[in-house]
Amino acid sequence: MPLLALLLILIAILLFRQAARQQKETGLPGGRVIYADMSRWGPVEKALYDPTLGLTGKPDYLVQKGERLIPVEVKSTRIPEAPYDSHIYQLAAYCLLVQHTYGKRPPYGIVYYADRSKLDPASPNPPVNGRSYAIDYTPTLESTLLDILTEIQTRDHHTPIDRSHNSPQRCAHCGYRSTCEQRL
Repeated sequence: MPLLALLLILIAILLFRQAARQQKETGLPGGRVIYADMSRWGPVEKALYDPTLGLTGKPDYLVQKGERLIPVEVKSTRIPEAPYDSHIYQLAAYCLLVQHTYGKRPPYGIVYYADRSKLDPASPNPPVNGRSYAIDYTPTLESTLLDILTEIQTRDHHTPIDRSHNSPQRCAHCGYRSTCEQRL
C-alpha cells in the first residue's frame, strides 16, 4: 500500500511539472484563462466593446491572475528584438477594453510570438520566456493610444469596409455579427 501511494504521488508531481512546462511554452502567465479567442478551444468569444470610443477587439487570451486581468495577444510573426509598435498599441487597446468591460485596469499585457525559429540569440533585448514580451499598461501608453484613436476617428477620408466573403457559416460564428450591418 505505501508503494502505491508513493507511485501516485510521483505521477502527480510529474503531471504538475508537465502542465507547468506546457503553460510556460504557451506564453501565458500563471492564472486562470477566462477568455480565449482561439477557435480550437471552442466557441468564439464575444468581442469586447467600448461604445464611448467605438472600439471593439478580441484578445487571444485573457488570464485572471489573482485580482488582475492580463490580456495576451499571440502573433505568428518572427520574434523581433523589441515588440512592434502596432503590436504594443493593439495590446494597449485590449487593456483599455478589459478595463471598460470588467472594471479592472490591467497592469500589463503580453505579446507572445509563436514562431521561435528565427530568434536571434545575440539580440540585445531578448523577450521574456524566450517568446513573449510583457508590456506595462501605463497612463502614458493609454494617453498615446487615445490620441491615436482620436486621430483615426477624425480623419476625413473615412471609407466603410465591406464584408470580405459570402459565407453564411463564417458570418454565423463572427464575433462582430451583432454590430455588423452586412451580416448574412
